[in-house]
Amino acid sequence: QVQLVESGGGLVQTGDSLRLSCAASGRTPSDYAMGWFRQAPGKEREFVAGITWSGGTTRYADSVKGRFTISRDNAKNTVYLQMNSLKPEDTAVYYCATGRLSSVASAYRYWGQGTQVTISS
Repeated sequence: QVQLVESGGGLVQTGDSLRLSCAASGRTPSDYAMGWFRQAPGKEREFVAGITWSGGTTRYADSVKGRFTISRDNAKNTVYLQMNSLKPEDTAVYYCATGRLSSVASAYRYWGQGTQVTISS
């Protein structure tokens, strides 16, 4: 079993930045990708960003390209999502997940509980 705990969410203003963290513990696979998804009220969960074990490959949703950066520290079993130039439409609960690098949620087996990010206009 793998446990994922997100942190770093909060309420900020348009144009501000936030950095989310996701710490993994338990029986983490030896080679696992990590991803960030988000879900706004009344909307489906959507892919935000993903990164391979080595960090050599990253993938982003078009809506966040150039504003968000995903990175990881394998020594700490932690993945980060640096979010800059935040917009009200970025408001959502953000989830991290482990699995295979993909923009499809079903490729990820373990999920965190989520952290709320709210951007005021």
